[in-house]
Amino acid sequence: MNQKRHIPCLLMRGGTSKGAFFLENDLPAQQEARDRVLLKVMGSPDPKQINGLGGATSVTSKVAIVGVSRRPDADVDYTFAQVSVDKPLVSYKGNCGNISSAVGPFAIERGLVKVTEPVTTVRIHNTNTGKIIEAEVPVEHGCVKYDGDYQIAGVKGSGAPIKLKFLRPAGTISPRLLPTGHAVDTLEVPGVGSIQVSLVDAANPLAFIRASDVGLTGAELPAQIDSDPALLDKLERIRGVAAVKLGLISDYTTSAWECPGLPKLTLVAPPQDYTTSDGKEIPAGELDLLSRMMSMQKTHSSYAMTGAMCTAAAAAVEGSVVQQVLGPQADLQRLRIAHPGGILEAGVDFQPGQDEPHILDTFGFRTANLLMEGNVYCCE
Repeated sequence: MNQKRHIPCLLMRGGTSKGAFFLENDLPAQQEARDRVLLKVMGSPDPKQINGLGGATSVTSKVAIVGVSRRPDADVDYTFAQVSVDKPLVSYKGNCGNISSAVGPFAIERGLVKVTEPVTTVRIHNTNTGKIIEAEVPVEHGCVKYDGDYQIAGVKGSGAPIKLKFLRPAGTISPRLLPTGHAVDTLEVPGVGSIQVSLVDAANPLAFIRASDVGLTGAELPAQIDSDPALLDKLERIRGVAAVKLGLISDYTTSAWECPGLPKLTLVAPPQDYTTSDGKEIPAGELDLLSRMMSMQKTHSSYAMTGAMCTAAAAAVEGSVVQQVLGPQADLQRLRIAHPGGILEAGVDFQPGQDEPHILDTFGFRTANLLMEGNVYCCE
């Protein structure tokens, strides 16, 4: 007979993502048992996730697991889990920067850190990548301040800005920023041909290609890309070959199962006028590059925060695909990335190097919100 258990949970929005947040000690320690719980909590596998908390998209099927850090240079340990919508799969490869923006508020809500006003800095150790993120969380009267007038593209309304600084973000799956040692590699992709790619590893590994190399302008909206099965297959083939190049898998045809989230295939294009998913027209002068990111074999509705961090780092690499498409006015302290939801700004501090730049940190601003506090129920 199955035993019903209730697990304390906060449902939170972080940036343009939404997920279930748990204390580490409230979940099974053994990964297989924990994965079963997370799949049931989210209602996966099911394209509608009708029997769980998931929202039927990759950006609303996420989990954060947080506890007091075991490291002296961090306050909390945070593990990110991407729960597949339509597969019985929980992936721990890579981090989610948007979900990361709600980890600091969660740590304060759960009393894991000492609160200081008006800003509490939470040092977050992301266990997926081994990297430290500093989150500057606004606090008022001893509580997280969620309301404010800062707006981010892809989220209706406004909130209090949370600054995220990714310290020494290079090398999450390899020892360096450029895992292959090259600013540009040429991939031979079965059924596609030769594709130039920049493989960059900062905050998360991304594979950057020019949108024009796959017959796109870079201004396409997610529905246009996702409604073309042949195009999706082509993009996943490219991503799969990139994953093999990075040593993540040995067979590109297994990419959707063995490493569904990494590397994130990212299409880039020079600045041009474009229209966002909600119909807003943005002139070319307000952006530095157009970008479309793939997430779990579909087009990201906005842009991953870790992706923005990696894009900023890639912009500092001489000759990279990203640098090739940058507009003439691009400022790497305020790089304006145009995605389907609007504009996301990111920055990078770096020192020139002989083979590749030394990335000191990347940074950006997000908002977060506490949506629900309670217990989630599942049977084991």
